[in-house]
Amino acid sequence: MVRIGFMVVLFFALTACKHKQANSTEGEEENGFNYDTFAGKFTAATVPYELSDTAFLKNKDTAVIVNKQILTAIPDSITKSIFSKGKVKYVAMDKIEVPKAETYFVVKATQGSKKAALLLTFDKDKQFGAALPFLVPDADAKTDQVSTMDKNFTISRAVVRKQPDEVNKEGKDVYVYNNDARQYTLIMTDPLDEKSSSLINPIDTLPHKNKYSGDYQKNKRNIVSVRDGKHPNESQIFIHIENEEGDCTGEIKGRALWISSKTAIYQQGGDPCVLALTFTSSSVKLTEQKACGSDRGINCSFEGTYTLKKEPKSKKTKEKHTGKNK
Repeated sequence: MVRIGFMVVLFFALTACKHKQANSTEGEEENGFNYDTFAGKFTAATVPYELSDTAFLKNKDTAVIVNKQILTAIPDSITKSIFSKGKVKYVAMDKIEVPKAETYFVVKATQGSKKAALLLTFDKDKQFGAALPFLVPDADAKTDQVSTMDKNFTISRAVVRKQPDEVNKEGKDVYVYNNDARQYTLIMTDPLDEKSSSLINPIDTLPHKNKYSGDYQKNKRNIVSVRDGKHPNESQIFIHIENEEGDCTGEIKGRALWISSKTAIYQQGGDPCVLALTFTSSSVKLTEQKACGSDRGINCSFEGTYTLKKEPKSKKTKEKHTGKNK
C-alpha cells in the first residue's frame, strides 16, 4: 500500500511539473520575449560559416521557436516574397556571435514543401536589429546555391547555374550588417543573367568633411572610400579590389586610426591584416604591413596608389563661378 501510495503521489507530481513547464512556455509568450531563452535553442557556430541548399534541405532540426513576439519582427516583405498566405513554422538552427557586438541567428522557415533560411540579428544589448533571407532554395535542378558568412562577418549569397557547354554561370549578392542603421546593406551584386556587375559602397552616405575623406580609385572596380569617423583620430574606410582577370577579389571595411597628419592604420581585432594608408592632396597609397591575405585572394593585393576622385560641383557652386547668381 505504501508503494502504491508513493506511485500515485509521484504521478501527480510529474503531471504537475509538465503542466508547469507548459505554462512557463505559454507565459514566455504572454510576458514578452526572453532573449536568453530564444538564444538557448540555437547551436553555436563559428566563421567562416557555410550553408548549401543541399545541406539545408536535408536539415532535420526540430527545436521549434514558440515565441510569437520575435516572429512578428520579421518584415512582411520577407515572408510574403517567399511564402503564400498561411502559417509558417520557424525552427532554430545556428547562432554566430561577434565578440562584444551583434549575434546572428540562422532560422529555418517552412510552409509545406517550401523552405528558406533567414538570418536574424541582435545587437550587443540583446535588441533585435534586422532580418535577411539567407538562403532560399529554388526548384531549378540546374542551379546550386551556397550562402556564407566570412571571418569579417560579410554575408554572400551565391547561385551557380550549370550550362550545356559545361561553363557554369555564377551570380552573387554580398551584404554587411550596419549596426548603426540596424539593417543589412547590399555592398556588391553580380547578377546571374547579366554580364555587368554593380559595386555598392556601404559607407557612401556617411559624412566626408575631413581633409582626406573622399573616394579614391584606380578604376571602377578598385576603390578606396574614406569617411569621417566618430572621433577626430579615426576614419571609416571601405576598400574593394579586383584583378584584371576577375578571378581575385579583396575587401576591407572598418576603422582606421590616424598615427600622423597624413597616415592612418587599419587594424582590427580578429583580423591579422595591418594596412597603412598614406595620403597626399590627390591620392592615397596603400601598404600591407602584415598578413592581409585573409581579406583577399592570393593573386591580387591591396597595395598601390589610388587617385582622388573629384566630386562634381554643385549647381550653386557653378552659378557662383559663372556669375549667374548676381
